[in-house]
Amino acid sequence: MATVERIEQDLAALEKAIALLKVDFHSTYSQYLKLLGQAVRQQLILASYQICTQGYPEAFLGLSFNQRQNLQQAVLRLGKQVQEQLLSHLEPSQPLPETETQMVDDAPTEDEEPPEAPQEEMQFEMGGVDDLLDAAESEDERPLSQPEQLLEWQEQLEKAIAQTIQTLSLDTNRLLQKNGIIPDKLPPAVLEAAVQVEASNDAATGSPNLLNLLMEAENEDGEKEDSTLMRIVAINLRLSEIEFADPTLSAGRNQIRKLSARVSSFQREYHKKQRERAVAQAEAAWRSTWFDK
Repeated sequence: MATVERIEQDLAALEKAIALLKVDFHSTYSQYLKLLGQAVRQQLILASYQICTQGYPEAFLGLSFNQRQNLQQAVLRLGKQVQEQLLSHLEPSQPLPETETQMVDDAPTEDEEPPEAPQEEMQFEMGGVDDLLDAAESEDERPLSQPEQLLEWQEQLEKAIAQTIQTLSLDTNRLLQKNGIIPDKLPPAVLEAAVQVEASNDAATGSPNLLNLLMEAENEDGEKEDSTLMRIVAINLRLSEIEFADPTLSAGRNQIRKLSARVSSFQREYHKKQRERAVAQAEAAWRSTWFDK
């Protein structure tokens, strides 16, 4: 039993170390998401500028002064909202302003002043660290060890980050199309599908976070025989490019990778100790019932 007690002490020490690592994870992600929100906002503005001035300069010049200003303000609002949304992924059930889609639908396209954005509560399925860990502990079908809980929390957080950035790309493209910058002949569903697919080398413009696509556009009668190829420039924000352009953000990602490596190391050690405990307990159980008659 001394061996079992020693292993139990080792497991307890590992659990304390993992608890401290959980705090480091939350703190690191909090700082990272603040930096990411600022970087995404900057890259969104830059990508929108490139589309309006280099991709479709004639269409942008065709807008009135107020229309151009309203479009720019709508882009700024999307950028501000994504900053808040990224930070909200660390907090449970945080109310946020209206969704991106609503902002695009309500964006002014005529010579009018941009309206004040109404506030709307939005509940996120993803909670904070403690919420997910508590939920994982209550799963009887697939109980998770502490390291596994932390890795699963991180996986869900990274998915939420990626989805937020992709949704921002889609909503900004819808905004640009609604304002007559991106050609309206292209069905919105096709444009969304193009952004959702990872851009190939041939589709890239050479500019970060942009797609340059050649797409087939049918004539007004829908006949493909008379269709023509249409060049489409669209926004496709990519996390890797956003991080690459910001050294501070890139350093934050490196810190996250180091923490992930530590969790994986703890996970291996934790499973090893659990195995050792099971073996020691089985050996003790064998001895307690063994009688050599």
